Amino acid sequence: VIEIIFKRIKEKDKEINSFITIFEEESFEKAKKLDEKIKNKETTGLLFGIPIAIKDNICVKGKPLTCASKILEGYIATYNATAVEKILNENAIIIGKTNMDEFAMGSSNEYSYFGPVQNPLKKGYVPGGSSGGSAASVAAGFCIAALGSDTGGSVRQPASFTGLVGFKPTYGRVSRFGLVAFASSCDQIGPITKDVMDAWIIFKIIAGYDEKDKTTLNYPIEEIPEEEIKFKIGYPENLLKDGVDEEIRNRIDETVREFARIKNYNLKEINMETFKIAIPVYHIITGAEASSNLARFDGIRYGLREKGEDLEDIYKKTRGKGFGEEVIRRILMGAFVLRSGYYEEYYLKAQKARTLILEEFIKNFGEVDFIITPTSPFPPFKIGEKIEDPIKLYLADIFTVSANLAGIPAISIPCGKNKEGLPIGIQIMARPLDEARLFKFSLEIEKFIKEKYGD
Repeated sequence: VIEIIFKRIKEKDKEINSFITIFEEESFEKAKKLDEKIKNKETTGLLFGIPIAIKDNICVKGKPLTCASKILEGYIATYNATAVEKILNENAIIIGKTNMDEFAMGSSNEYSYFGPVQNPLKKGYVPGGSSGGSAASVAAGFCIAALGSDTGGSVRQPASFTGLVGFKPTYGRVSRFGLVAFASSCDQIGPITKDVMDAWIIFKIIAGYDEKDKTTLNYPIEEIPEEEIKFKIGYPENLLKDGVDEEIRNRIDETVREFARIKNYNLKEINMETFKIAIPVYHIITGAEASSNLARFDGIRYGLREKGEDLEDIYKKTRGKGFGEEVIRRILMGAFVLRSGYYEEYYLKAQKARTLILEEFIKNFGEVDFIITPTSPFPPFKIGEKIEDPIKLYLADIFTVSANLAGIPAISIPCGKNKEGLPIGIQIMARPLDEARLFKFSLEIEKFIKEKYGD
């Protein structure tokens, strides 16, 4: 299997560009060790021999960690992220580190020092971001699953653009130890897989309390319920009226209504007014956190170091040359909103608005079990089409950022294709820690979609 995979990567990935680093030699060594385990009838893990790719902002010990940035040139991770440790404990084979938007800032995987990633489903189109390389590696058949990070939709949106399943757990379910921080109050590691059940298996493996990350929750993960549950679905139909691609709007509407009718589930139209403010709130909060988190990349301790006349000159030259355009844009925005005199006007106001977003979710989850929206307002677009206008690109996350701001679990599931053959994603959001019921519902709607629209 490993031989076939690396042959495929060498043949196809020059064009797709989904990997930054591949671990060919180590993968063959691991495969041999696993073969020995079978011969010796030793215990195998849940991911025994399964090839898995890791987004390049998650630490794998002894391997380069770039975050797709020049500033981390030459840096080698000195430890494994907790999520990586857990999948290795289940005898998975990590085949490489995937391309991404630099420091996970972007929605198209065009902001990478290592060049853009192509969508394996259609050449010349973006795979989504920021975990575009992880999604592309699974869609291209290079691996069974990949880990990504989701700060504002960075697992769900690329999954939607590549016809895959992407899951963002409740904030604190999965340890962030070993994940390079972008916006610490929103970051969460999640799986990108070919189907819902694979996402559940990987989620159960990587979830759990971790002493190394004090934001993790010590709360058991329940099994997927077997009994029939008459779910209540919340559908904010008014959100789909403006700015959503017509084919996507019609497909989501048709799917939600027909699925609810067939299953005899209660479908309730709900208001989600705070979605309209979610993008500016998200960018103020995450920009502020990023400007603080990325201060550590100064050219002194690790990565790139430019020569300068004095310490300040080294800082300026290193950060000026090391960071890409989008990262600089977000650091500047974050530093601005934290400035004295602007703090109350922007950052404090955004934190209050974040509370309103959470309160609206709580209110709606008092009446419904799940809230369904499209994952993205538009289908995959051409490389270069939106990069000149950052605001247009930010709107790709209009349906996904609220789940990060509220810390709730959310999943994107493929929902067929449009007339051009480009995939459409449907997003389901649930109450915090309600992953087991979310996956029960997701398995049901996945089955319905496959029967209705095909794979």
